[in-house]
Amino acid sequence: MQGLEGGEGRVSRRVTVQRVRLWSGLVLGAYVITHLVNHAAGLLSLAAAGRTLDVLAAVWQSAPGTLLLYGGFAVHVALAFWMILQRRSLAMPFGEGVRVLAALLIPPLLFIHIVGSRLVESRFGTDVGYPYMLAIYFELAPVFGWRQVAILLLAWLHFCLGLHYWLRFRSWYASAAPWLLALAVLLPAASLAGTLTAGRELQALFADPAWAEQRRALVDQINHPAKLAFIGPVERWLIDGYFGLLAAALLGRLVRRLWEWRGGRVAVTYPDGRRVMLARGASILEASRTAGIPHTALCGGRGRCSTCRVRVGQGLSRLPPPAEGEAGVLARIGAAPNVRLACQTRPTSDVSVMPLVPPFVGADEVRRNRMLPRGREQELVILFADLRDFTRFAERRLPFDVVFLLNRYFQAMGEAVEGEGGRVDKFIGDGVMALFGLEGGVTAGCRSALLAARGMSERLAVLNGSLAAELDGPLRLGIGVHRGPVIVGEMGWGRTTSLTAIGDAVNTASRLEAATKEFRAELVVSEEVAELAGVDFGEHRRHEVVVRGRETPLGVRVVASASRLSVKK
Repeated sequence: MQGLEGGEGRVSRRVTVQRVRLWSGLVLGAYVITHLVNHAAGLLSLAAAGRTLDVLAAVWQSAPGTLLLYGGFAVHVALAFWMILQRRSLAMPFGEGVRVLAALLIPPLLFIHIVGSRLVESRFGTDVGYPYMLAIYFELAPVFGWRQVAILLLAWLHFCLGLHYWLRFRSWYASAAPWLLALAVLLPAASLAGTLTAGRELQALFADPAWAEQRRALVDQINHPAKLAFIGPVERWLIDGYFGLLAAALLGRLVRRLWEWRGGRVAVTYPDGRRVMLARGASILEASRTAGIPHTALCGGRGRCSTCRVRVGQGLSRLPPPAEGEAGVLARIGAAPNVRLACQTRPTSDVSVMPLVPPFVGADEVRRNRMLPRGREQELVILFADLRDFTRFAERRLPFDVVFLLNRYFQAMGEAVEGEGGRVDKFIGDGVMALFGLEGGVTAGCRSALLAARGMSERLAVLNGSLAAELDGPLRLGIGVHRGPVIVGEMGWGRTTSLTAIGDAVNTASRLEAATKEFRAELVVSEEVAELAGVDFGEHRRHEVVVRGRETPLGVRVVASASRLSVKK
């Protein structure tokens, strides 16, 4: 019990640290956005950029704004050092590595900017307005201007990558991502263009003899000996302190690792026979990364996405039980008792594991498949559809024409299925398999499947009309619908792995689709589906179909044209 409480405490502290890091990052991101907007205002005029700076300064240089900004910066940097110290492996995916590298480069560059602006302003009472900064960037020391560009681009890159990793599993993110990407590119581009525009305007003003005295006064203000004597040592102290803390964090990792190795080691064995020795207290995911074994963890090992999950064989009974956070994620995906999150599981004795998610899986697939349980039995509605006589049609057409027509057909059928909340399981030749009832239950799934069948018939009629000149005759469709318990899970091998369903209900639905040929009809529906859907099939013929593997015939309803179905949503 004590071990369980200790594990939950560690997870709770880790979650708290992640939340504090997230919110401090959002504060700094807001500051970066306002900074970019300030520079972008230079596209209007130098005066507009100056007025924008005055407004933003009133916010960020107020007492609450200063506390929020510098407090957020201090917390974010401190937590970054803490995360470096806590990580047992610095191996990470490329995108995460870019984000971390950008984060490490920002502070030393930013210290120079802070000392030259905020500290100088508070120490000497200098009016660090927009012309002051542009005079440095364009007149006295252009290298500072390039440094400012580097700071903003690195900070913006770090912020955008952080937002991406945080939001990419949200259901709305896929549709919003193109717009967010456009904003991520346009905002810094507008900022750079605005800075150049305002800088050229300032240079043009300084070229006017009437502005010569103001330029001389501004240059004297910037190059004041007392000011330069103050800036240099403070900058060196801050930068040396930063790199000293970074070195201490890296050294601390080494010391902790040596200390943990004294406490004993455990072996993690993978399906290919590789054994990775791991210090007690390290996670299975850290074992994979240390050994360079591909292991999916789209959330970066924060226990959010479940993509690092493994099936545990030997040593399962000796693992510490999942803490509250891990248990919640496992329950959400319907994981079996021998499945654990590799990023949260810290073995205290030897274990054998098998990663369950292929290493090439991306966030889009995780978003699409989150609704599905992994390796569980569930009652679903299965729909099979197939084009009639398409083989003979394809024999008389060029390959390009066949592919073009099939893609138009698959698009129409896929839209009909997904429009009613179904999931296209797979396309098989010129056939379609779809699943319904994944979220709303089997009763709603029966109605949705019949609505999808009607929509498929209607869309095929539209497709026939648009391709009438290309076809010898209209394309015809056969649809079979049945419901029953199936096993749903990730099946396949390598890059062909996908979520699908298997079971007697799937075979029966396929048999009903084939029966449409015998009945010369477009749709054959099992009476079980018809009853649950609450649809009146009185005008449609009733038959009994013998299905291989079933002892008794199956009652079905035969519909000549699915477009004639009377189904209410």
